[in-house]
Amino acid sequence: MTSRRALRFAILYFFAFLLFLFTVAPVAWLVIMSVSPASDLVTVPLRWWPSSLDLTRYASVLLEDGLFLAALRNSVIAAGLGTLLAMAVAIPAAYAFARRRAPIAILFLILGTFMIPPIVYVLPLYETLGGVGLLDTRTGLVIVYTAFLLPYAVWLAKSAIDALPVATEEAAMLDGAGTLTILVRIILPTARPALMATALLSFLTAWDEFFYALILTGSTKAKTLPVAIADFASGRVTDYGMVSTVGVLAAILPIVLALLFQRSLIAGLSAGSVKG
Repeated sequence: MTSRRALRFAILYFFAFLLFLFTVAPVAWLVIMSVSPASDLVTVPLRWWPSSLDLTRYASVLLEDGLFLAALRNSVIAAGLGTLLAMAVAIPAAYAFARRRAPIAILFLILGTFMIPPIVYVLPLYETLGGVGLLDTRTGLVIVYTAFLLPYAVWLAKSAIDALPVATEEAAMLDGAGTLTILVRIILPTARPALMATALLSFLTAWDEFFYALILTGSTKAKTLPVAIADFASGRVTDYGMVSTVGVLAAILPIVLALLFQRSLIAGLSAGSVKG
C-alpha cells in the first residue's frame, strides 16, 4: 500500500514538474534572449546561455524609444477602464440573472455573442467608430473592450453570486433592505474574492487582446502593447532580442497583479465549486 502511494505521488510530481517545465521554460528563454548579445542569437548551434549580459535594449526601450511607453499607457487605460466599466455593468446584470429571475435566454444570447469570431464584428465596429470620430482613439478601444468583456464578466459574476447562500439576503429583505442595499452591503463584500478574480481575468483578457487593437488603432496615441510588440517584430530584419525585451517588460504588470491578488484569484476560481 505504501509503495503504491509512493508510486502515485511520484507520477503526480513527475507530471507537475513537466507542467512547470513547459510553463516556465518559454518565459526563461524569453528573458535569456532579452539580455543576450545579438551575435549569440544567430549563432549556430544556438547558444543557450549568453556570453555576456547586454542590457542596452532595456535602456533603449525605456529611455529612448517612445513607442513602448506610449503603448504601455494605452494598454493600461484601455484594459483598466474597459474592465471597470464591464464589471460595473456585469455585477448588477449577474445579480438579476442569479436572484431576480431575469430570463436566462437573455444570458445565453449574451454568451452567444462572445462565441462569435471577432472578425465578424470588425467591419461594423470600424465603420461605427469611424462615423463618430472614435477610430484610432483610446475611448473607442475602451468601448470595444467593455462590450467584448461583458459576456465573460457576467457569466463569471453570476457563478459567484449563485454560490452565495440566499438566507442572508432574505433576512435583509425582511428588515426592509432594497435591492441596491443588498447588492452593495451583502453581495459585494461576500463575493469579493470571486469578483476580484473576475475583474483580474477580464483585465488580463483585455491586456492580451490583439485583433481589435490591430484593426481599430493605427498610431501611438491608441496603439496597445500587443500591437507594439508586433511592430517590433516587423521589417526585413527582426531583432529577436528587442522583441524579447518588449515581451518581458509587457509581462511584468500581469505577473505583479497575479502575485498580489493570487489569494483572491484562487478563492474566486474555487468559490463556485461548492454552493452555500
